[in-house]
Order: sequence, then structure tokens, then C-alpha cells
Amino acid sequence: MPQTVLLAEDDRAIRNALERALTLEGYQVTAVADGVEALAQAHKTPPDVLVLDVMMPGIDGLQVCRVLRAEGDRTPILMLTALVETQDRIAGLDAGADDYVVKPFDVEEVFARLRALLRRTTETNDAPVDVPKQAPDAPAASGRLIEAAGLRMDPQARRAWRGARELELTRTEFELLELLVRNAGIVLDHSTIYDRIWGYDFGPGSKNLAVYVGYLRRKLDEPGAPQLIHTVRGVGYVLRED
Repeated sequence: MPQTVLLAEDDRAIRNALERALTLEGYQVTAVADGVEALAQAHKTPPDVLVLDVMMPGIDGLQVCRVLRAEGDRTPILMLTALVETQDRIAGLDAGADDYVVKPFDVEEVFARLRALLRRTTETNDAPVDVPKQAPDAPAASGRLIEAAGLRMDPQARRAWRGARELELTRTEFELLELLVRNAGIVLDHSTIYDRIWGYDFGPGSKNLAVYVGYLRRKLDEPGAPQLIHTVRGVGYVLRED
């Protein structure tokens, strides 16, 4: 069965072109023109992945994302945005989006990001069923945890803590933090991180990784506590507690 995509884009030319491209790539596409239609369609026939334009009349892409996440819908969401400022991109991640593409975009980049999102969803769904969640002060059996720099992570339950505080992480944030924790003290270059997290190196001009690192730092930060994720200029990032 082909994987299903719900595409919401108010620009008719972009919507039609992207719908054709995705169909030729093998996806089953439902294309709508605004956020109201997107929510109605998502409720009627849940897709495998959503592609949402940020700027739409009425209910915009960010609002669609917030509504679905508030309902407990964890379907992966790729945002399309013409907004290039870091804060604008962070707003999308804060709303619960998993990834974004900046307009004008190369359709091959859209394909690559969709493949990465769907691959991670498949891997999560294929994982063994986990035991019910435990309280934050008793996270899991010690054999399941990975730990570094005061962080604890339970990859099976997809939960993470800094000290006693549980972190609320998106799918991509969790996978990025897990990669850093498993390689604590080792400098990971940009290409390695892109390949491991997104399955594709978007090149030196992409700010996608920097945005996710910045957002992850905000969630990790605690008053008076050391910063954990360090930038190694011109190389990449490393997790360590200085």
C-alpha cells in the first residue's frame, strides 16, 4: 500500500506542483487549500504524514499542528515556510512539528525529509510494546537507561530526564539528544548528525540542525547549571558537562 500524505497549501500553483511530484514519487496524496480542510481531512482519514504550509488563511499550519498535538495525534508533520528567521522556525517546532522546509525548496529535499520522518515512524511502530510508564522519580529498570552528563534516557519508552526533571521532547529532539548522549564527549560533525537523524546531508547552507540544537538547549537549560551541548565551530556539536 502506498504511504498517504495530507498536503495543505493555499498557493494553488505550489499545491498542484507538489501534489503531482509526490504522486509520481509513489505517495497517495490528498491536497487541501487551508487549515480548516486539513483538520477535517486529518480527522476523517488520518494520513501517514502531513505537509503543512505555515501561512494559510483562517487556521494556519501552526494552529493545525497545535490542535492535532493537543488531541494526542503523533502523526509526523513537515512544515513548509517562507519565513527564514530562526525564531519563526522555532515557532513551528514549538507547535509540535517534526521538521520544516524553507521556500523556495527543492522537491528532492521534501522527498528526503519525508522519507526520514516515515522511516523513524516505522522504526518506532515496529519496536516492542513497552511497559506502562512509571513515575519520573522511578523512570525504568537501570539496564534500559543510557546516561551521560546528568542526563538519563529510556530509548524504549522515549523518555528523558535532566536530574529529576522530565524533558518534553519532540520525536526529532529525542533522537538528536539520544545520539549526543550515546556519544558523550565525542565531537560529532554536521554530516554525521544529518545522516543519523535525517538520513540525508542537506549541505553547509542548511540551518536545520542549528535550529534543533538551539531548541534542545532551551529545554535542557537550568538556572545555575552548566550548558550540556557545546558548539565546536566549523565542525559540529558535543555533549559534555563542563
